[in-house]
Amino acid sequence: MPVFLWEGTTKKDEVKKGEMEAADESAVRTLLRRQGFKSIDVRKKPKDLAEYIPLLAGRVKEKDVVVFCRIFSTMINAGLPLIQCLDLLAQQEQNKAFAKIIRSVKEDIEGGTSLTDALKKYPKVFDGLFVNLIAAGEAGGILDVVLGRLSNYLEKAMKLKAKVKSAMTYPLAVLVISFGVVALLLLKVIPVFQKMFEGAGSELPGPTAMVIAASEFAQSYWWVILAVIIVLVIAFRQFYKTEKGRWMVDSATLRMPIFGPVFRKVAVAKFSRTMATMMSSGVPILEGLNIVSKTSGNVVVEDALMKTRQSISEGQSIADPLSASGVFPPMVVQMIAVGEATGALDSMLNKIADFYDDEVDAAVEAMTSLLEPVMMVFLGGIVGGMIVAMYLPIFKLASVVG
Repeated sequence: MPVFLWEGTTKKDEVKKGEMEAADESAVRTLLRRQGFKSIDVRKKPKDLAEYIPLLAGRVKEKDVVVFCRIFSTMINAGLPLIQCLDLLAQQEQNKAFAKIIRSVKEDIEGGTSLTDALKKYPKVFDGLFVNLIAAGEAGGILDVVLGRLSNYLEKAMKLKAKVKSAMTYPLAVLVISFGVVALLLLKVIPVFQKMFEGAGSELPGPTAMVIAASEFAQSYWWVILAVIIVLVIAFRQFYKTEKGRWMVDSATLRMPIFGPVFRKVAVAKFSRTMATMMSSGVPILEGLNIVSKTSGNVVVEDALMKTRQSISEGQSIADPLSASGVFPPMVVQMIAVGEATGALDSMLNKIADFYDDEVDAAVEAMTSLLEPVMMVFLGGIVGGMIVAMYLPIFKLASVVG
């Protein structure tokens, strides 16, 4: 529904302003008169520029959804009607794109649609996990409980993702700095030395000649180097979109030295937390595995979970196919087997997730400690090697003079 700006005078001749959603201006005037306002002025609220230009509309962040879940859960638990909850959430939401989505969900529910079906229209904001948990909450009459679990899950998932980003930030930053320093040396510093050496007239050492040749190529064909980098990035992205390419890259990621153990532990923590949340909320295990596999982010893990789902549908236990996949550590498989045997699988999965959250912290710290000297040696080797190469003729000249 459109939004209208209004201004009215109370019975005490106080001027008040506000905004209201309504079908038309007459509906706004009628409602305000019932509230005792007089001299009412109503006009349609102009649209923001962001509504006309999609790039300016902004996007819904994970943090926005987490806060939405937390407040929504509190409101439902306090006994507020669903429509009123969504109305209040839309009014207080600072992200305009998200507020618009919440209003649309509210309007769909007013039209007779269930909350689950209304949320399904926005898969980029509310993924399969979110929608299925809401469906389980609606069916079981425990929507407030499910929303609370969902907000806890999203918070921990967001922290886990932040840990991975922080782990990758350092090596990427060093690589970017290395590229920038090398480009600066080749384009600005080396040409100064080159002019100086040309006046000397003596034959240059091999390393010096190589660096000068690289500098000349970079000055003349910098656009070729830039084009090659762009083409390689695009080619890699296209290759990763293929089934074979994604399998090769994801498989190599899990086997990489230093990084591989971290990504494997992140995958186990994410699987355990997601599966525990879904099972404790009443989502069937087969449906849960189907959703968890699609949100794993790694095709190798996804394949292992889908094979596990197939085995369970044929009557096997969950632990055996997980063990056969080779993706999950033996300790995890054994704990899942115990949880399955005792009927407390969701509780055991939560314990595994808590344990691997700590393991991810320790692995990230260890990886960072190991990468620091490696990256410093890498950066120092490149820059130092170029500088030494440029000073070799000076050393040679000094030895001759001596």
